[in-house]
Formats: sequence, structure tokens, C-alpha cells
Amino acid sequence: MDRRGHTRMRATLLLLLAPLLSACMQAGTVLINLPARLAGGHEIRHAAYGPGPLDQLDIYVPTDAAAEPRDAIVFLHGGRWTTGRKEDFRFVGAALAQRGFVTVIPDFRKYPAVRFPAFVEDAARALAWVDDHIAEHGGQRDRIFLAGHSSGAHVGALLAADERYLAAQGKDARRLIRAFAGLAGPYAFTPDEPDLVDMFGPPDRFPQMQVPTFIDGGEPPILLLRGARDTSVGAFNHERLAERIRAKQGKVQVIVYPDAGHLGLITAFSDLIPGAPVVEDLVGFFGNRDR
Repeated sequence: MDRRGHTRMRATLLLLLAPLLSACMQAGTVLINLPARLAGGHEIRHAAYGPGPLDQLDIYVPTDAAAEPRDAIVFLHGGRWTTGRKEDFRFVGAALAQRGFVTVIPDFRKYPAVRFPAFVEDAARALAWVDDHIAEHGGQRDRIFLAGHSSGAHVGALLAADERYLAAQGKDARRLIRAFAGLAGPYAFTPDEPDLVDMFGPPDRFPQMQVPTFIDGGEPPILLLRGARDTSVGAFNHERLAERIRAKQGKVQVIVYPDAGHLGLITAFSDLIPGAPVVEDLVGFFGNRDR
């Protein structure tokens, strides 16, 4: 099959999966997770990072992790801050574990049960737990990387840029997070839809949810990935964040995939849908951090 044929096939699969993935319906997640369920090379462990019903996380451990400590990735899933479960993203955990990373995917509270910044605070508590316990699962405490997609990328970027969240957990964000990779994140938008205004408001608090507000150049190295065909998150989010980091002499890299849309950056982790080299670029970025 030529490149045009692969592009048509990928577009067709994404068209079929989009309503399922967007709604996090069981049929969609079962389908995209099927190759991960059949794949070997890792085991899944479960742990609680707090007392709440959603204070849970899954740990994907390469089966040979005990041989030597592995780099660790904490992945924050998307879902517009309102939907998604850690189980829905088994294909992400499996893809990263198969590449040698001890991978952690946490759950966290969502709107309308909570409003900003509760879900960021939950992610900070999960990341603090990983710092304390990742060595028990074959990971290296001094090599913890953070990644996220869509709203999860927004939350992760705030953890990397706004040190207050991890400081509240007794942690130093600049030490804990070795590097951050954000996939299709809405980092710099101004809420204008009723639920988003309620979620992040009142308006005088909007700067507190916009990542560029906190960039000072001292944050960990940042990789920003986006699809040129993304119609859900505007390109200005990546552009403004990257511009701010560069203006402050921080470390940032931007990769734009010309044929990818918003969902394409996350479905690229599944063997079901061939697409942009998102996983390879993310793994390469993390793997090249100084040891």
C-alpha cells in the first residue's frame, strides 16, 4: 500500500473511532486496547496514591525491569478535564513499557465533580507518590519523565511550570520532573464556553490556568507535539508557550506532524492505527536527557 493508501486507511479508522474515543465508550476503548491486551513483555500493577475513589494508578512494568532500574514515565490522559479513565489508555502504557519504560497512568477527579485546580492537585499527588515509590517497581527515582495528551498535557505542563503544586506535596518540581512532553495541549487558551468558564473561572483567575503565566526559563526541558490538522486545539497554544519559553531562555522543542489531527497523536500509541512517529519522538526526547 502506498503512502496515500495508508493515509486513507488511517483517516477511515480515526473516523470510526473518534466518537467512541471522545465519549470514552467501552466499545471504543476495547477496540483500541485489543493489541495491548494481546502483547506481552510487561505486567500491570495497581496502587493507590491517596484515600479517594479516584486516587488510583496503574503501573506498567517491563518484565525484565528487575535486571536494572528503568526510566519512568508518568502519563496524564486527556478528556477535556471531564472524561477518561486510566484503563482506557492501556495501549499507551503498553507501548511505553514495551520500549523499556516503567509507565504510570493515574486517575484523577474531573469536572463537574471538581473545578480547577483540583485535577492538577490530584496529578501532583500522583506524581509525588511516584517519586516516593517508583523504585519499588523497577524505576529510577532520578529519571522520572512527565507526558500528557490534550487536557492531560495542559495539567502536566502546569505541574512542570508552576512549582506550587508539587511544593504543596513537599516536592521540588525542578528536581522531580526530568523533562516534559505535551501532546496537543491547550496551554494558553482563554475559556469561552459555559462549562469551561465555570470550570476555570471566574475570569480574573484565568491566568492561573494558562501555562505561559509561569514560565521563567528554569522549568525542565519541554517537547511540544501537535498535528497540523488538529481542529480541537488551536496552534496558538503551542506557539505562545514555545515563544514564552524561548524568550526566557528555556529549553523547548516543537514537532508538527503534517498529516495528524488531535486524536492522531494519541492513537499513534496503538498498533491498530499506523500514524505519525509520536512514540519514537517522545522516547527519543526522553532517552536523550543527560544521565
